[in-house]
Amino acid sequence: MSEGNHGAPNGGADIDQAAIELASQVFDAARRGDVERLKAWFAQGLPPNLSNQKGDSLLMLASYHGQLEAVKLLLERGADPDRHNDNGQNPLAGAAFKGNRAMAELLLDAGAGVDAAAPDGKTALMFAAMFDHLDLVELLLARGADPSARESRGMTAGELARAMGAANAAARLDVPV
Repeated sequence: MSEGNHGAPNGGADIDQAAIELASQVFDAARRGDVERLKAWFAQGLPPNLSNQKGDSLLMLASYHGQLEAVKLLLERGADPDRHNDNGQNPLAGAAFKGNRAMAELLLDAGAGVDAAAPDGKTALMFAAMFDHLDLVELLLARGADPSARESRGMTAGELARAMGAANAAARLDVPV
């Protein structure tokens, strides 16, 4: 018998499979906004910044899927609103991409960095501008977003908006279309 086996016929495989299944349920609950299940897991010690194999935190998944109540709970439990996934994306940029103003407001109120950038330099303002989410452009500017910030190719939010044909955002950011 090996030392790691301790007499278990599967060498711990049942425990590993149970842990994988539980993790799958936790991440799915974040996506679905199942606040009651998340609360129960928090009572059992669930870490608020738990991330999956792609680096997506519970907060990233809940916010990307528009789950406001789950995001509120996660933030109350200490989830980091600026935590990036393995692709360098953060929850605020996801909210801007999706056009979810209420989510962006919640994240900003919780301390998310308005100009936090992905490795390619793209900020939430750039995503909002590229997809012509004018209400988010206005919100981010009001919260201090820098319209002159440049991403890795040297383009500003306004220039990205123009390149994507997002006429309203380009006009707001004073970039002719």
